[in-house]
Amino acid sequence: MPTTVKVDIGDLDSEKENLVKFLNSQFKLNPSIIPGGLEMNIADVSTFALARMVTKFVYRKNLNGTHWVNVKNNVVKINRFKPQKKEKVNKHPTTASTIHHGW
Repeated sequence: MPTTVKVDIGDLDSEKENLVKFLNSQFKLNPSIIPGGLEMNIADVSTFALARMVTKFVYRKNLNGTHWVNVKNNVVKINRFKPQKKEKVNKHPTTASTIHHGW
């Protein structure tokens, strides 16, 4: 069984220090910084409790419109929403010509 819980920060590498400060000030956790995210002892916090804390951070930073948090195999990951492709709508639709021939 793994002894650590990891946080994969994704494309928010600039927010890594802010997340460490948030976890330390709000929840008295002291994560260590690793490439790509954070790591902490599983005895300090459970994976799902950490996911709730990271979700709270995402909401506080107002990133919830672009990012979401999930958990998989003791890794809490911050993902970016994939943009939806909009279907092109014809603004000026033309109707088919209906010519009635009299002959």
